[in-house]
Amino acid sequence: MDSTQMTSGNGVLIALAVLILLAVYLGVRIVPQSEKHVVERFGRLRAVLGPGINFIVPFVDRVAHKISILERQLPTATQDAITADNVLVKVETSVFYRITEPEKTVYRIRDVDAAIATTVAGIVRSEIGKLELDQVQSNRTQLIGQIREHVHAMVDDWGIEVTRAEILDVNLDDQTRQAMLQQLNAERARRAQVTEAEGKKRAVELSADAQLYAAEQVAKARRITADAEAYATGVVAVAIKENGIEAAQYQVALKQVEALTAVGQGAGKQTIIVPAQALEAFGDAFKMLKGRG
Repeated sequence: MDSTQMTSGNGVLIALAVLILLAVYLGVRIVPQSEKHVVERFGRLRAVLGPGINFIVPFVDRVAHKISILERQLPTATQDAITADNVLVKVETSVFYRITEPEKTVYRIRDVDAAIATTVAGIVRSEIGKLELDQVQSNRTQLIGQIREHVHAMVDDWGIEVTRAEILDVNLDDQTRQAMLQQLNAERARRAQVTEAEGKKRAVELSADAQLYAAEQVAKARRITADAEAYATGVVAVAIKENGIEAAQYQVALKQVEALTAVGQGAGKQTIIVPAQALEAFGDAFKMLKGRG
């Protein structure tokens, strides 16, 4: 009887120890840094456990959802959109997000990836429909910012943060691409013609500038010569005014001497016939030169 009681008592102790160990095992929860755990009590939200050691009520509370809070990337999606100038384009998008409030995510949305992909597709079509094709190509950064802002506002109720929303590429159908290529080639040809015409115009302007410069230099030289002659004439006039007829005769004599000297220097002129008046002019000139000397 005593051995039976001892065996029974040992069994109770063992069962109690197992129960305590099980309670400790169920009551202590270690959450990794990259996760959050959603705890339910009798089917209702009780708490959200953060990283580290957490305690819950054993046999009453249970971890219903283990949610990763790491950033995720949706598969690259392609959707059709029509621009404001009625051009059909295929837009490739990529979205990165992370769950910030698991209690909203697990109870408000079933398929997070599909919901975000559908939301992004609708916003992309709406925003591209407001712009013409050229604006879509040139204002891609601004377009991405608007899409990211709208997506963030719409998924906020799901406890999700959209960290990045990118437009990877905007593709056109073959007919539109060929038309744009022809337009691009025509624009290049037009620019080449404009450049050539501007070059010819510049060449004409430079030539005209050169001719104008040459004419200005010739006029300048003539003006300098005229000023020199005027100065010489003024000097003679002053000399005549001061010295009377002798200065005039001196100038005439010098001119006659210069003329005869030029005749004597001519080719084949061995003999020079000098009129009597020329001899007198020589004499007068020598006398005046001697007198001035």
